[in-house]
Amino acid sequence: MIIIIDYGLGNLGSLLNMLKKLNVEAKISSDITDFEEADKLILPGVGSFDQGAYNLKEFKLIDILNKQVIAKKIPILGICLGMQLFTKQSEEGSLGGLGWFDAITIKFRFDSQLNLKIPHMGWGPINIRKNNLLFDNITKESMFYFVHSYHVICNDHTDILSTTNYGYDFVSSISRDNIIGVQFHPEKSHKYGMKLLENFSRI
Repeated sequence: MIIIIDYGLGNLGSLLNMLKKLNVEAKISSDITDFEEADKLILPGVGSFDQGAYNLKEFKLIDILNKQVIAKKIPILGICLGMQLFTKQSEEGSLGGLGWFDAITIKFRFDSQLNLKIPHMGWGPINIRKNNLLFDNITKESMFYFVHSYHVICNDHTDILSTTNYGYDFVSSISRDNIIGVQFHPEKSHKYGMKLLENFSRI
């Protein structure tokens, strides 16, 4: 059973529908009992870093997440804001993240001559930096949908799973052991996102 974490933010229904199409057993929940019985977790997220960090605390989810993910090594996939919340902190706010990665989240900074808009919005490829089952049978031609103004900076470069270019190369996914995060939205990425979620269900 995959539990899609309901903490008041994210495209929960879209994720659930995509997993159902894959015949993957999944459920949206904020119930600690469900977390304890989960085989895998997904932390989605749309919105500000501080709101996400605040909601995790208000929903009393931080202790159970640390128990399941850090202590029991349950696989978890963070999506967009969910991935950013795996870091220590963000320029977007003052609250701390989960701190599972030695990383921070910063805003895009461009040379004015590039004339690039923020947020970064639209389809883009990923440059896979290391092997991970998440990207099994995903090629250079695979495209994923991005909507974000902030991106992750990893102090430990071995945590970088993929990069994408928007003005410069930024980290588009991270991984360490059972913890994986993607900056793009698989639930908005059609067949490529469906393949990625299928891969995650097999981890």
